[in-house]
Amino acid sequence: MRLLCLRDRDNVPRELRIALFCDSFQELNGVGTVCREFVGYAERNGVTFCCIRAGEETAIQQSRTVTNIFLKRGLTFALDTDLYCDPFLTRHRQLVLGELRKFRPDCIHITGPGDMGTLGFWISNTLGVPMVASWHTNLHQYASRRTLKLLSGAPNALSARIAAKVEDASLTAVAAFYRLAHFVLAPNTETLELLRNRVRRPCFAMRHGVDPIRFNPLRRIKSQRFRIGSVGRLTPEKNVRALVDLENQLTAAGECNFEIIVIGDGCERGWLEKKMKRAVFAGFLCGDRLADEFAGMDVFVFPSLTDTFGLVVLEAMASGVPVVLNAEAGRRIGIRDGMEGFLVKNLSEGVVHLIRNQDLRRSMSIAAELFAREHSWDAVFNELYETYEVALNHPEVIRRTRKP
Repeated sequence: MRLLCLRDRDNVPRELRIALFCDSFQELNGVGTVCREFVGYAERNGVTFCCIRAGEETAIQQSRTVTNIFLKRGLTFALDTDLYCDPFLTRHRQLVLGELRKFRPDCIHITGPGDMGTLGFWISNTLGVPMVASWHTNLHQYASRRTLKLLSGAPNALSARIAAKVEDASLTAVAAFYRLAHFVLAPNTETLELLRNRVRRPCFAMRHGVDPIRFNPLRRIKSQRFRIGSVGRLTPEKNVRALVDLENQLTAAGECNFEIIVIGDGCERGWLEKKMKRAVFAGFLCGDRLADEFAGMDVFVFPSLTDTFGLVVLEAMASGVPVVLNAEAGRRIGIRDGMEGFLVKNLSEGVVHLIRNQDLRRSMSIAAELFAREHSWDAVFNELYETYEVALNHPEVIRRTRKP
């Protein structure tokens, strides 16, 4: 691990200090997972680190080398099933400013354009500390998918035009926020290219990872039925209605000894429950319960077309489960078609192959686990610190950093 990244006035290397502003932390989504794992990495490795996140009460907590600043949200509005925003969170700015002056961060890292991200921008500007914004969610695509659902009764051509305009307007707005950062991070080359064109700030890759100790095949308990798993929010942008098509197509192909384990919740759950006959709806799961469910799957399907990465795919693979997903999502993660799983237009194509070929399922299971184990969180964050060093020494970042 290499964290002596910056040099002081006497040219002596010293540890890089990061302050992370988390729009999600306890919430069961990808951003929350990344933030929890980042704090865990800092605690395991004795890294001096500060995490600012929502809490039941406003408080400061020191845990070895990690400073946790909890901010109580007040009047909030819902952004999603379990995600909220407090538009007046900046009332805590003097408290946070005082603590960060003591912490002396070298970089402010925000995870998006929510209330914590806005506060992080204010702190960065006030302290004259470079800010990095990491891109985790294609909010513009989410907006267009939800618009299409709202306009489901309108003519297709009209709803498509409106959704396209909503997507473009949303992307313009989000890009404007990310332009406030000194540099940006994204988990795949496609998103990096989008940000280079729209944000015009130095862009760097930030890989995502998995906990191979928690998610592993040793938890597996055999089932009499072929178990198809899906994990994620049950919302329009996740394309979860494809699970109904999957069930119908498997039945039409003559397969009957299977069940679909649907883990997650959201506004599409009621519709899915009415349409699906072979599905078990488990709601949101986390920790060991989630790991047990992953290990019990025979195949994992990922219908989303909008995710920038899909951490749950890596969690399934670490559990020794072959994956079936669309080619675009597979390329973002680096999955090889026919090796760790199948990259298909139609989920049922890959699932049928795996139901009918036990040897193929076994070989893909081994390949999937090996792939996931190369993406441990420690490796991801070690690499991220190297990226911080390169970015903070980038001429454009140095030029744009305002000293107070």
